[in-house]
Amino acid sequence: MSATQTQKIGLYFGSFNPVHVGHMIIANYMATQTDLDEVWMVISPQNPLKKKASLARDYDRLHLVRLAIGDNLLIKASDIEFQLPIPSYTIDTLVHIKEKFPNRLFCLIMGEDNLVTLHKWKNYEVLLRDYKIYVYNRSSEEDHPLRDHPSVKYFQAPMMHISSTYIRDCIKNNKSIRYLVPDDVYRYLENTNMYK
Repeated sequence: MSATQTQKIGLYFGSFNPVHVGHMIIANYMATQTDLDEVWMVISPQNPLKKKASLARDYDRLHLVRLAIGDNLLIKASDIEFQLPIPSYTIDTLVHIKEKFPNRLFCLIMGEDNLVTLHKWKNYEVLLRDYKIYVYNRSSEEDHPLRDHPSVKYFQAPMMHISSTYIRDCIKNNKSIRYLVPDDVYRYLENTNMYK
């Protein structure tokens, strides 16, 4: 990258409760097979559209994401939302990140399920005006208003149908989660009471 070229960062927001191989495949795909220079996995303290009861502690989830990333220099774990008011709204986080890192260009990484509900997000028009949105799968053939929006770019990342809810249920029921989460995350969860 030349000195004049702005670094392009993809922000991949999530509860990551816990992080699993599906998340990591998407993060790695976006970091290596698109025009992004890095992907930052932004751990959300509380998604305004999700219940908090099943959420593990913020720094525990951050630790798991760091374990999952390991030595991959193209992916970073970000706790930037931990310092912001709760619930965290994406637009507020983006304003904060832009102030903190004025020389970087940011875009959003999300699944089409999030794109379909984007009109419910705070100041979603500003998101679409000021940021590119990288959608990692085209999950349905149904048309929706934002599908052909000029700010939206589709990618065919390999998808795994694993959910954090399924993993938490497995842990509660003493079922194996091996291979569903990265090895270091698996070892950590085996040796702690997290989600038990």
